Amino acid sequence: MSLTICPECAKEVSAAAAACPNCGHPFVRPTVQPRVIVNEFVEEESGFPKWAFIPLGLLGVVLLFVLFAFLRKGDDEDQRNINVRIASQQPASNASRETTTAARTDSPPNQVVVPSTSQPGQIVVPPSAPPPSQTTTTNVPLTETVVSDKGTVSLEAKILSKNGSPQPVRGTRFYLLKKNVQSVLDDADIENDTGQSIITALGLSVADPARYGAINRQAMSAISKNAVYNATTDSSGKLQLKDVKPDSYYLFAITKTSNGFALWNSPVPVTIQPGQNLLTLDPVNPTEVTVQPDLN
Repeated sequence: MSLTICPECAKEVSAAAAACPNCGHPFVRPTVQPRVIVNEFVEEESGFPKWAFIPLGLLGVVLLFVLFAFLRKGDDEDQRNINVRIASQQPASNASRETTTAARTDSPPNQVVVPSTSQPGQIVVPPSAPPPSQTTTTNVPLTETVVSDKGTVSLEAKILSKNGSPQPVRGTRFYLLKKNVQSVLDDADIENDTGQSIITALGLSVADPARYGAINRQAMSAISKNAVYNATTDSSGKLQLKDVKPDSYYLFAITKTSNGFALWNSPVPVTIQPGQNLLTLDPVNPTEVTVQPDLN
């Protein structure tokens, strides 16, 4: 037991005594307040637990995939319905196109009779100075035309022989012009010293290029520049022009014969229609060219 000294009598007394037993001196001890330790109370969250968001997120992803698959299936069904409707409509369209194609194929070609330009049966050319020893070769530029597919033009060219029988004309170039040859040659301002018309002078230049080579070069150059389409006859005198735009054209061709030249020159334009066009040409009677002998 612990002891303490009485402040009054200086006797040892018990520390637990309320007063000194010797002198009665009271002991006043400080009141000890009890120490209360209060732990902070953490209130549990009463809301939705965070871990629950994980399965909810997974569930949302699954629902999105299901919704996307459902919408995709609906689009596929609509597309199949559209395809079925289109497929059901195609036979009628194909039948219509086949009918139209058959009508075009079975339709007869557009036949055009091309009138010929008459030329004198014989041309007498006065003599002139002998031609130079060196002859000049005339190269006629050709016009290559590329157009869209519109129509086809076919023709067969023939000339009359001396006994009157038609003969095919091969290797002869035919032109389709927007202007008649007379206007083309007049615009070319060709120097014509033959004493004949400019078209007849062109024929003389074909029959005798050594003597009238300058006329031939200038005239054929002007014709080629104004040509819209051109083609050359084969060994049977036939040719075919493809991709011809429907319009009106002047037909022209000239070729050398044994005694002169043959000329095809339509005085009126020829109308070309879509599809097949057959130009009917009468056999041409060649123009003979006779050169008068030089009396000197």
